[in-house]
Order: sequence, then structure tokens, then C-alpha cells
Amino acid sequence: MSTTADIREHVIELDQLGECKGSIVATDYLASGLKEREDIEVTSLKTASDGHTILVPQPTDDPNDPLNWSSLRKHLLLFIISYTAFLPDSGSAIGAIALVPQSQQWDMPPDDVLRAQAGSAAMLGVGCLFVVAFSVYFGRLPVLFWFTLLAFLTAVWSAVVDSFNSFFIARMFNAFFSTVAQAGGLMFIKDVFFFHEYARMINVWGFAIILAPYLGPCLAAFMLSTQEWSLAFWVYAIEVGVAVIVIVTWMDETYYDRQIPIGLQPPGKSRFMRLIGAEQFQFRHLRSTFREAMLRPIQALLKVPVFLSTLYYIATFSWAVGTNSTLAVFLIPLYGFELKQIGFFYFTPIVAALLGNFAGYWLHDLIVKLYTKRHQGHLEPEARLWAGWIATPFLISGLVLLGFCLQRSYHYMLTSVAWGLYVFGTMIATVGVDAYVLDSYPEGPGEVIMWLTAARTVGGFLITLFEVRWVQRSGAEVSFGIQGGSCAVASVILLILQMYGKRLRAWQGPLLFKTK
Repeated sequence: MSTTADIREHVIELDQLGECKGSIVATDYLASGLKEREDIEVTSLKTASDGHTILVPQPTDDPNDPLNWSSLRKHLLLFIISYTAFLPDSGSAIGAIALVPQSQQWDMPPDDVLRAQAGSAAMLGVGCLFVVAFSVYFGRLPVLFWFTLLAFLTAVWSAVVDSFNSFFIARMFNAFFSTVAQAGGLMFIKDVFFFHEYARMINVWGFAIILAPYLGPCLAAFMLSTQEWSLAFWVYAIEVGVAVIVIVTWMDETYYDRQIPIGLQPPGKSRFMRLIGAEQFQFRHLRSTFREAMLRPIQALLKVPVFLSTLYYIATFSWAVGTNSTLAVFLIPLYGFELKQIGFFYFTPIVAALLGNFAGYWLHDLIVKLYTKRHQGHLEPEARLWAGWIATPFLISGLVLLGFCLQRSYHYMLTSVAWGLYVFGTMIATVGVDAYVLDSYPEGPGEVIMWLTAARTVGGFLITLFEVRWVQRSGAEVSFGIQGGSCAVASVILLILQMYGKRLRAWQGPLLFKTK
């Protein structure tokens, strides 16, 4: 009698083949791309509605396979995941605005109150390390539900505190639990969408994450100009509560091991039992052990392309977190801004993120089309990194110009433009890198994106700790000039990955996980 492991050994998936050979996205080139694989019948492969694009991975005939869900159900899931991913950075960044009235209430220097903001950013990264491993072991849905529920309770705690120490602890716990859809969002996208849809869906999800640290403080600044600082955190708690409601109402488990025949798939009985994790736990023998689940992130980081992509994130995106957390400290004395003016100033990164999202929606698809046209229908993951080269001039010029504006007291509109250039660049670059690591290691979407999220948040935490003192000691030109130089040096990582990424992936092989 065949065991589940025996069955898995004889299942062929196109995303595994694409990882080594390059993904084949059009039927015109499929025969030549798979001519050495006698176990795959070209004519039996399923295609998209255009009859031309091959569906990767190939969906099963099981209606419970998330790849077979309706378009409405898939996009509703994408909206819920994106909305939930928006919350952690939005809530964390409120502290950048609240620190001024909080410092007055608790009679503390703003730089000391900023420790809660920095610690919150750090715990977002720490939470990532557990979210993915827990999702592999317990299931996607129950981890999403329980973590978001605990994020709601700690958000309420943040709003009712009456001391800095209590506030600090509440923010740490809230950040840890709220990061669930940021760290695990790519797992959901990989579970329900096809290869040719990844970049567009990542663009939507990534837009929510990029927008969050700017829209949150923008609204908070307007509220705090006339109300107590606690109101901003009450509004945040309500937003998290809405996330809990929509998860309970519409979300379902998306993990589906299509290496197991339909007849041996775990039967779905109760969505409520899947929500709390009871149903998934009944079929523990079909999933990774707890030890295997906890080791998966380490295995992912040991892959050189993932490690280098993580370094790229630290060198380019960490400055976004640090700058956003401390910019109000610079703007208020420089331009005499009050909280209302700070709120209006935050429209700049919001507009820049919107423009980046719009441009990225077409840009990433255009890169794929041009590359596959020139390479006989094949798409190597490294092609995704061309977006990084387009983003690099915006990243460098935005940070360098921002330093000149802050040190030489240029008009605040020029400061606004500088900030917008940098945010636009991060929107373009991050989607390209996210898509690259997903294409490189499709069997570990959560594990690879987890390290990128952790790099952004932990790097931002470190920068938040010393950004203000750095600027005061060395000057804004030097500080932000070095940050721009970091983005320039990071482009070398793009070059290394484009030149040697394929050979590195072939040398190290895929992520050999028991389950995907």
C-alpha cells in the first residue's frame, strides 16, 4: 500500500520545474521546454481563459482546491489579507505623532517616548519569525484568526493605559501579534493565485504595507490636533476589530497539498473548526512536525539569493521606517508645523505610494512580457529584479535631497517632493524583490517573505533608535547622504543576483520541505 510520502515522490509540479529551468508561461513554447519530460503530457495541461497562458501550479479537479475558487472569493481573500497587513505599520506609526502629546503628559523627552515606537517596529520583525512557522504547523487560518484577535485586545490595551511603562508593554505585544498578515500574506497569495498573477497581487498587498505607515499617522495627526492622543489608538483598535470580524465572516483555510490525491485529501467539515484550528490539528500526520516547521525559516535564510535579498531590503527599505518614525521631530522645529500641518504633510507619501502602485501594476507585467518574448516564453526569477534598477534613482535622489532640505531649510514643498521620490522608489523595488524570492522558492513563500519583512522592521527599529541623535551630531546632509549611498551600494546586490542568481539556485537546490 502506498504511503503519502510515496505518492508525493511521483507528483510533478510546474513551479518546481520552473525553479530550475525557468518558468514556461506560454503554450507556444511548452513543447520545447518540456521535451525531456516524458511524464508530462503537454495537451493535458490547463490554461487560463485566454487559452495561451499555462496555469502554474496546475489546479486539481477538486472543488476544494483554493486554485479553483471563484475570482470573487479569491479577490475578497486578497482584500482581507491586504487590509489586515495594513494594520501593524499603521498602528505602529501612530506613535510617531502621539509622542509629542505623550511626552507632555508623562513629562518625558520625546526621544525617550520614541523608545516605544522603536520597540514596536522591532517586535513586528520578531513576530514574523513565529507567524510563518506556526502557520505551517497549525494552519494558515487559525494563526491569522488568533493573532489578529490578540492584536485587537492589545490595541485596546494601548488606548486605555495611563503610564509609559504600560503603554510600552502594550505596544510590544500588539506589534508581535499584528504582523500576521504582513509576514504570512505571501503564503495566502501563493495558495490561491497562479504564477502569472503573482506580481499584480503582490502589488496590491505590498501597496497596503507601503501605505500603512503614512496613512495611519496622517489621520492621527488630524485627530490629535483637537483630541486626546488616546483617540487615535481607539480608532486603531476599531480597525483591528473590523479585521477580526471579516476574518471570522469570510476567510477560510487556504493550505492545500495538491501532491495528495483527491481521495486522500482531509475532508472539510466545519469552517468554524478550521477557524480555531481544531480541524487542521486532526490531520497532523499530513503536515510538518513542530520541529520541522520551526527550522523552515532557517533553511530559507541559508539560501544565498534569500540572504542577499534580505540585505537589499535592509540597505534600502529600513530608512523608510526610521524616517517615518522621526520626521515629525525634524519638521516641527524646522517649519513651525503643528499637528494639523504634519497631517497634511503625510499626504505626500500617500500620493507617492498610490503612484507607485499604479506604475507597478503595469511595470511588472511589462517586464515579464518583454523578457518572455525575448527568451522563447521562459521567465527566470532574476528578470523580476529589473524593477529594482528603475527604482534605484528614485531611492537615492529622494534621500539625498531630503538631507539637503532638512539641513539647509529648503521650502517644505521641496522636502515633500524628496520624501515622495523615495517612497515611490520603495513601492517599485519591494514588489520586484518580493516577486523574485517567490519565483525562486515557490515551495516556501512564507519563509522567504518573512525574512524580508523582518529585515525592514528590525532595520527600521535600529535606525529609529539613533536617527535623531545621528542627524543632530553629523547633520542631515551627512546622515541622509549615507542613507542614499546605502541604496546605491545595494544595487550591487541586484547585479550579483542577476548575474549569478540562477547558478546559485541550481547549486543550492530547492527548499526541501515536507509540505509546501
